[in-house]
Amino acid sequence: MNIQLALDRLTIKEAILNANKVKKYVDWIEVGTSLIKEFGIKSVKEIRKAFPEKIILADVKTFDNAKYEFTMCFEAGADVATVMGTAPKVSIDICMEVARESGRKVMIDLLNTSDEKIKELSVYEDAIFCMHISKDLQEVIGEKQEVSKIKVPEPLTKIKDLKIAIAGGITSEFLENLKDIHPYVVIVGSAITKSNNPELEAKKIKELANRR
Repeated sequence: MNIQLALDRLTIKEAILNANKVKKYVDWIEVGTSLIKEFGIKSVKEIRKAFPEKIILADVKTFDNAKYEFTMCFEAGADVATVMGTAPKVSIDICMEVARESGRKVMIDLLNTSDEKIKELSVYEDAIFCMHISKDLQEVIGEKQEVSKIKVPEPLTKIKDLKIAIAGGITSEFLENLKDIHPYVVIVGSAITKSNNPELEAKKIKELANRR
């Protein structure tokens, strides 16, 4: 299980400082959507430069203009970029093609994606599928990932080497109780970056991940 540190609503300098504190306990570093929107592709370049040894994910949340956006992310140094599961199939096809040509990976964000669309997405066997509860749902409604409610969508279970990511208010307590699902990536943001002791929290999360 890989731990992905999500860096959002920060300056590039703050993001690098936050990641430096916990880098020995995380495997992937996410350049969050807010960083990319506020500071542009420079945010991906700077974090790639600061952490050459890490897997860098650009959470660009592509919905259209797929070739341009994915090429831009990969040329900036991202190893993985995200596309929305609700995007047109042609756009997801392009994302997959650009990633294959670049030797990189695609993460498909399943936020608000219908069961019918997920069935269509099951053809992308090389993708990583992210089961995601949005920031607005967390902050406005109070919804977050709960172990008892997590279920891999049935169409995806047919993928031989399925890679699942889980995001949305993930904490060390969540990982302590996670038993039936074995995610490829667990995405953790505020539980680490807003902790009174980010290094200690990241260490605890990594130790829990290593037990699985």
